[in-house]
Amino acid sequence: MTIPSEIHINDNGIQPGTGPFPFLKTQDGRNIVPISIDGKQLPVDESRLIHVRSAAKAAEVDLAQGASVEIAHQAANSSRQAFLKWKETSYVERRDILLNAADLIQSREEAFVAMQMLETSCKEEWARFNVALAAAMFAKFHQTYLKNAPVNYQHRRVPNASMIISTRALAAPLGAGCTVVFKASELCPGVHHSIVQAFEDAGLPAGCINTLQARREDSRAVTEALIAHPAISKISFTGSTTVGSILGQLASKYLKPALLELGGKAPAIVLKDADIEHAAALCAKGAFLHHGQICMSTDRIIVVREITEQFSRALAECVKKFHADGAGSAVTVAVADRAKSLVDAAIKNGASFVVGNNEFRDDTKAAIWPTVITGVKRDDQIFDEETFGPSATLYVVEDENEAVELANSSKYGLNAAVHSRDILAALRVARRIECGQVHIGTITGYDEVNAPIGGTKASGWGRNNGKYALREFLVTKNISLHDPSARVKFGGH
Repeated sequence: MTIPSEIHINDNGIQPGTGPFPFLKTQDGRNIVPISIDGKQLPVDESRLIHVRSAAKAAEVDLAQGASVEIAHQAANSSRQAFLKWKETSYVERRDILLNAADLIQSREEAFVAMQMLETSCKEEWARFNVALAAAMFAKFHQTYLKNAPVNYQHRRVPNASMIISTRALAAPLGAGCTVVFKASELCPGVHHSIVQAFEDAGLPAGCINTLQARREDSRAVTEALIAHPAISKISFTGSTTVGSILGQLASKYLKPALLELGGKAPAIVLKDADIEHAAALCAKGAFLHHGQICMSTDRIIVVREITEQFSRALAECVKKFHADGAGSAVTVAVADRAKSLVDAAIKNGASFVVGNNEFRDDTKAAIWPTVITGVKRDDQIFDEETFGPSATLYVVEDENEAVELANSSKYGLNAAVHSRDILAALRVARRIECGQVHIGTITGYDEVNAPIGGTKASGWGRNNGKYALREFLVTKNISLHDPSARVKFGGH
């Protein structure tokens, strides 16, 4: 087994360095991200390997060990045993481990940045943002939140914000005193196992996090085996509404509570008195950051007719200025292809381009040029489906009321933004938008580690971050104490 402290990337993929990335090796010398249970890596089963590819490089970069139902049961049993001890630790002990983990993640920034760029094809800027916010997720729990006794575990799958969402998935339950079966993404298993390695290096007892990933063909069976297991008492998931609906049904089947942060179709409303250039820049950033692969991305730009012409020109200038070289790459070719097809279908049905042409940027077919379209019809699939790509739809409305009505027409209710110089008008609109988070004067994807985040409607159940997340992993328990010497009275109390 090789344990590098940093990684080096060339055309052949990850090259072992000297520290915290817990790779195993195949017989021909390729790196394998293992399954880790009770603090130990399981032996390699080369019949169940997952091939991890870089979409931007159009190449395989490493392998990951796939789990089975039996391994899922083993992970749940280990978590149960670890929980019996972990739940008795003081919040001071848990705080110290979280702080240590935050420091280790920050100290390993360069290695984490390289790993994210390799496995998820993200830009360096996005990778560094993930590291910074991931460390903050742990560090913020050192405050007054860690003073209650826990009763739950967590099981979670994650999408493409590979560090932010995974650290959010771990910080709250561990801070509350729960143990975790962490179902890592098969798209970036190296990133996720390296985060767990930081926890173990920070002093987390063995078994408090058990980490596995599964091949796509095994994922449904492995996931249901975990949810059904009596040691698992809470499910947490961040990802698509389609998968969230399946997990919600499984949670109902086995009577397990669920924390679900699902898809979005975030609107950005631009009122007539907005600072047009500033609003255009924020809409462009919100739509194209990380190739649009954020559930809070600006998918819909809703502009009052009076300023539409000026706004469209400003938006085109912002894209030309800030995205001349594109917006990065999708995590997989399939993600990029779906995003492109949604825009293409709307154009075929009569929509037109405001910015960009929705073409692939290069031969990898993993990167699309930033694109904004208008004239989308309600029967177009893109009208209420998130593209998860660098695109947005622009809608023209007559006034504030029509803007709010259009914003609320979506089945989703995750994030929104409002742009106006009139703060009272912006607040009035914000209160009427049916979303879990509405941000005034910034991008739709704004997130603070101690502010509650979660959705309404098809965007999910429950809230993440800070004390709001801790509450998701606690239950209220009533213990009453009565005088055993008191005589029983019939007919009264």
